[in-house]
Amino acid sequence: MNSSTFNMNQMAANAKVASRVVAQLTTTQKNQLLTAIAAEIESNSAVIIEENKKDIEAGRSKGLSEAMLDRLLLTPQRIIDIADAIREIVTLQDPVGDISNLSLRPNGMQVGKMRIPLGVISMIYEARPNVTAESAALCIKSGNAVILRGGSEAIHSNLALANCLHKTIENNGIDKNIVSVIPDTSREVIEQLLKQKDSIDLVIPRGGEGLIRYVTENSQIPVIQHFKGVCHLFIDKHADYTKAINILVNGKTQRPSACNAIETVLVHKAIAEEFLPLAAEALKPASVKIHACENSLPFFEQAELATTEDFHAEYLAQEVAIKIVEGFDSAISHINEFTSDHTEVIVSQDISRSQQFIKQINSSVVMVNASSRFSDGGQLGLGSEIGISTSKLHAYGPMGLSSLTTEKFVVYGDGQVRD
Repeated sequence: MNSSTFNMNQMAANAKVASRVVAQLTTTQKNQLLTAIAAEIESNSAVIIEENKKDIEAGRSKGLSEAMLDRLLLTPQRIIDIADAIREIVTLQDPVGDISNLSLRPNGMQVGKMRIPLGVISMIYEARPNVTAESAALCIKSGNAVILRGGSEAIHSNLALANCLHKTIENNGIDKNIVSVIPDTSREVIEQLLKQKDSIDLVIPRGGEGLIRYVTENSQIPVIQHFKGVCHLFIDKHADYTKAINILVNGKTQRPSACNAIETVLVHKAIAEEFLPLAAEALKPASVKIHACENSLPFFEQAELATTEDFHAEYLAQEVAIKIVEGFDSAISHINEFTSDHTEVIVSQDISRSQQFIKQINSSVVMVNASSRFSDGGQLGLGSEIGISTSKLHAYGPMGLSSLTTEKFVVYGDGQVRD
């Protein structure tokens, strides 16, 4: 769907102006607005679902997979879930205006750092229409304007949600351009969007590796990167087998399409003969396809010999690579070579080795004796997340409200002048 009246330059400029409005809203004003948005979305459930049906029908005609259609589908319960997610954002602490590290200088000045909004954020994403509403809510709560560019497969759903957002924002006497949804789904509009460096402060792409690489390579605006999640699980020789099996099964099979699912399992040589038969049996019910190294191959039925590409792979399916490593240092070396900087897990009862793992692995989330599936903003106490960053600048790991802000120095003086 293209809009002949759509102007990307004008939308970005309007968002820039509106960003100054949303940045000055009080926490109470933002929470009241979000509460009203949640109610408006719920009350328009039938209309949103009717528009969503158009996307589902178009998706089927284009041959979208059942998994993609399921991500796209909106039901009455999923509409309620969207509204509830917005209400949860209302309960989160507002980071804007917080002053930290206030310290007294020898000359009597007080110096601290205050959290402020980034300005205008652009989201480029695929499939899931819930991202439209939830990303808008996170940006509003953190005092940012947002420009949303969803995929063509969800355009009717996204515009229906946008109508609810704009109606509520205007009813509250606020510039509706604090949230903009691009009606043009052509590739050219992304090219135009990525050139709006004078108006947009940050771009967050969410979707497949191809989309994220395209945005990163073509953007004139800083980009939050998250190419893929090649998450590792290292079963140390000091592991508790019960914990290890539970963490393996949960990390690999609970939701294999998630970016925080385990893709490679490293097993210490000293316990391989005891542990791998247990792992093979535990993974059978989910029919997990095994890509095993030469030494681990005999422990699995119908396994394939793992290649270097398998250790780079983000399977996003009931599929996993398994390798026996000589020891702790070998596991660290393998992870550092193949990491995507997402999430790495060690299972070990040896505290000193676990601490070494934490110090030597610098992925955005490092875990000890816990499933990689907890590498999620909601599970890590952020309440909600707008995405995951695997680039180390500005934000790293799951991004909550605080990651949608930056800091400025504030100085309190009493007439001091510099000699």
